[in-house]
Amino acid sequence: MSRTITKAEIIDTVATATGITKVDTEAVMKGIFTTIIAALKDHNRVELRGFGSFGVKKRNPRKARNPGTGEIIYLPKRVVPTFKPSRLLKELLNKPDL
Repeated sequence: MSRTITKAEIIDTVATATGITKVDTEAVMKGIFTTIIAALKDHNRVELRGFGSFGVKKRNPRKARNPGTGEIIYLPKRVVPTFKPSRLLKELLNKPDL
């Protein structure tokens, strides 16, 4: 059964592994997130070798249906974030445990 790992748990793990304080680790993570978000807002692609790449896709406006009520709704033009895992990440996730 999988579980959700929170940002706080990642900060704890990285801080322990690197010897950096949790406050400094959190500041670095916030800086990374801010940089990625700013790049995506400018419609740039962010590539983290060995992990994957983030990008954005434009979605055209379209008609949709509310599954609960059956009512037709109109979705506006929008931009959605995307993530494509690297080949290495896919291989690591599919590697049999020894």
